[in-house]
Amino acid sequence: QVSAALKEGQVTPTELCQRCLSLIKSTKFLNAYVTVAEEAALKQAEESEKRYRRGQPLGALDGIPVAVKDNFNTAGIETTCASNMLKGFISPYNATVVQKLLDQGAVLLGKTNLDEFAMGSGSTDGVFGPVRNPWSYSRQYKEKSIPKSRSEDKESHWVITGGSSGGSAAAVSSFTCFAALGSDTGGSTRNPAAHCGVVGLKPTYGLISRHGLIPLVNSMDVPGILTRCVDDAAVVLGSLAGHDPKDSTTVQDNFKPFELPSVTDVSKLSIGIPKEYHAPGLSSEILSVWAKAADLFKNAGAKVIEVSLPHTRYSIVCYHVLCSAEVASNMARFDGLQYGHRSDVNESTESMYAATRREGFNDVVRGRILSGNYFLLKQNYENYFIKAQKVRRLIANDFVKVFRSGVDILLTPTTLSDAVPYVEFIKEDNRTRSTEDDILTQAANMAGLPAINVPTALSERGLPVGLQFIGRSFQEKQLLTVAKWFEKQVKFPMIQLEEVRKHDHGVFQHQKSASL
Repeated sequence: QVSAALKEGQVTPTELCQRCLSLIKSTKFLNAYVTVAEEAALKQAEESEKRYRRGQPLGALDGIPVAVKDNFNTAGIETTCASNMLKGFISPYNATVVQKLLDQGAVLLGKTNLDEFAMGSGSTDGVFGPVRNPWSYSRQYKEKSIPKSRSEDKESHWVITGGSSGGSAAAVSSFTCFAALGSDTGGSTRNPAAHCGVVGLKPTYGLISRHGLIPLVNSMDVPGILTRCVDDAAVVLGSLAGHDPKDSTTVQDNFKPFELPSVTDVSKLSIGIPKEYHAPGLSSEILSVWAKAADLFKNAGAKVIEVSLPHTRYSIVCYHVLCSAEVASNMARFDGLQYGHRSDVNESTESMYAATRREGFNDVVRGRILSGNYFLLKQNYENYFIKAQKVRRLIANDFVKVFRSGVDILLTPTTLSDAVPYVEFIKEDNRTRSTEDDILTQAANMAGLPAINVPTALSERGLPVGLQFIGRSFQEKQLLTVAKWFEKQVKFPMIQLEEVRKHDHGVFQHQKSASL
């Protein structure tokens, strides 16, 4: 709709960009952005305006403000991965997905906050501090959860965004941009999307190029898309998908962008409900939302059946081994010799190397490097890494069997509960939290399948609850069509951002209308 407004001249790309930049300043307290590229963004908006004047826009994304997670390389803009190791690093090239957005005329507002090197599930462990969930400042949450009479500090009530793409999810949720890129290795796009009440799409592995995405786990990493509705995710996917000669893991076939139908008949569909996703720790509230969603499909004539993915219970342990092993390998490049932080310790190359990594990485990253190297030791390789690869194959085969049995889409929860307050979240360490929070999302990464979070309802505390749809490989059109139908049925309420109204009434009003 904002694209149509730009074409009709109701708003110019420069005005839209200025309003978003102003809103970024008003919502600075959310800590969603690491870097704001104001000058470059206004320049891009100016170029877009010239194209609109000539009647030659580049497409639906021309002039649309977007944000990118700070683990994608951007030429001329700092790329830090929220780590001291890369503070001040400016990449000489753009990641393929960033370049594709720019080629479509999108306006890049800046880089968003994350857990250091994307290792975490709360967006609380980066060097720039935690990201705050915009819903913490919504009328819905304040009315239901924050006691008015008690004098205790209201600051302690703010809730986390989820992670590791929490900055991107918060940026989209708080109207500062219209779409954002995240990365998804074990749920890092879908998890914060669920907590921030936005759409989070993890495409099939190999559909979108990873070139320029600083790797965490090469065999599972996928660039993710965060938007405020399913249609927008389809538009962004259409711009990004397809073969990239710079990434040998992308598919060779040409990708044809698609438009989602406005009317969908789900009566011929078979929806699978995996019984293993009734996981320990799943809140009764999420269970109830999940059951109601299944009933929605049943009432619309779809076949809803319980299915089994028996190896799901081993997936977290398996994921931990494979993730740590690939992290140990990937992090070896940060040695202080070629780029990034270099320690002043100079007794020897080895001491400089060791000091650089001690100073540059936080405890979480160092812990994963240590455990990864342990799993890869000659005497452990067979027992850990090879065994985990075999279990991964069994997990992937579970999905293949279910889809071969006639199931079209799997419906599961995205998270175990709604977002927890920051003060509660940090009581447990990163590894424990990641193990709990990734349990419902990371099996899709192990199998390389497309999955999407759709915001579904508000919890009793007035916070978003999302559900996840998992589709067959490269069947994004079917997955997004079903997600759009579901989105229409549930009519998820819009966030009412009180805090932003106080800061910048005019800007918020405009963003509200533009987003709708």
